[in-house]
Amino acid sequence: MKILSIAIPSYNSQDYMRNCIESLLPGGEDVEILIVDDGSKDNTAAIADEYEAAYPGIVRAIHQENGGHGEAVNAGLRHATGMFYKVVDSDDWVAPDAYKEILAFLKVAAGEEEPLDALFSNYVYEKQGVKHKKVIEYRSILPQNRYFTWEEVGRFKATQNILMHSVIYRTQLLRDCGFELPKHTFYVDNVFVYWPLPYLRKMYYMDVDFYRYYIGREDQSVNEKVMMSRIDQQIRVNKIMIDTFAKHEGSFSCKKLENYMLHYLSTITLVSSVMLMRINTEEADREKARLWAYLRKKSPYAYRKIKRSVFGNLAGSHGKFKRMLTMGGYKIARKWIGFN
Repeated sequence: MKILSIAIPSYNSQDYMRNCIESLLPGGEDVEILIVDDGSKDNTAAIADEYEAAYPGIVRAIHQENGGHGEAVNAGLRHATGMFYKVVDSDDWVAPDAYKEILAFLKVAAGEEEPLDALFSNYVYEKQGVKHKKVIEYRSILPQNRYFTWEEVGRFKATQNILMHSVIYRTQLLRDCGFELPKHTFYVDNVFVYWPLPYLRKMYYMDVDFYRYYIGREDQSVNEKVMMSRIDQQIRVNKIMIDTFAKHEGSFSCKKLENYMLHYLSTITLVSSVMLMRINTEEADREKARLWAYLRKKSPYAYRKIKRSVFGNLAGSHGKFKRMLTMGGYKIARKWIGFN
């Protein structure tokens, strides 16, 4: 069995996917690199086939009709044979030294009697034109160099959500928890991370800057204008996360798990609300009201907790002054973190 399966969702990625693939090849026979061509209309499929031919047993090309980023992740999971599963987007890459450290640890973890459910590491915002690269790390929150449970996790800051970039899940855990992402939907990275959280029992954190998250293309999904044009998909993801929290409400293994899932849900609900406020139309205002009403209906408890937070109170309101405060906070966060 391979140690790590790495899925690369690829759609019209000919201009940058080679950099991603080349950064993963040093994993050698311990990894399988699953290049999922999601119905591309350029040379993505040919490049995937080229690497499969050059690296048999390591690279596999998977071709499918266009189903969106989520369906490409699903396809990777269906084909994965590795004990652990990682998603690396085709315009991103990994750091070589950190990659070696992570694979060395996963080899050890794979031999443990009680399986590891999730490995966390740092990621770096590789924002085009910015000299100082923002690193998202968890050393003040997660225990280092030992296994831990949710009971031992600290308090997450607003900028420290666990994203797809920072997590490697056990493949069978994803399959066992019924995980599946919706088709033709962007921003499903959040569902990928959020859905399995209640099922994690054994975790580990490595304080290495592993994943390099590229920001800079105009057509990128996190570009603000693109996000506003796809607000329906952002809201769809937000509602799936609300449903997930509501499903587990009252049965969380501990309070710290509940608190973190509330924290993450609050962040995504704030992002949805801010994007709707940026659109600034009557229909967008109605959509924001419907989103908060959905949250209140599905989980009155989560609604109260999120609404009582500073940004939740601002984002969930309709007054002009509160709108100005919310947008001001958003602009500061955007400049400081550099997330779009």
